[in-house]
Amino acid sequence: MDRFQAMEVFTRVVETGSFTRAAAALRLPKTTATTLIQRLETKLGVRLLNRTTRSVSVTPDGIAYYEHCRTILTQMHEAEEALAHRHATPSGPPALTFQH
Repeated sequence: MDRFQAMEVFTRVVETGSFTRAAAALRLPKTTATTLIQRLETKLGVRLLNRTTRSVSVTPDGIAYYEHCRTILTQMHEAEEALAHRHATPSGPPALTFQH
């Protein structure tokens, strides 16, 4: 299980209130999103979400985990952007220009 992907799916489910909307936003099949959350809950040994046929609600453990996930995922995205920006920016001494 890709734990970062599972965390991303979990945060989207919390934010959208729906497995279907979260999966669509992440361009994943709904079954994949469901499986990732189930595996995450099994790994953590806690229920993060309460599910019924009509709704999804976040458990107290889920709320606490969500806050940590948001921080971790934000930092991960910021690190990736900084690295991408660093490699997109030319480095080395500035080019010399000559005037005629």
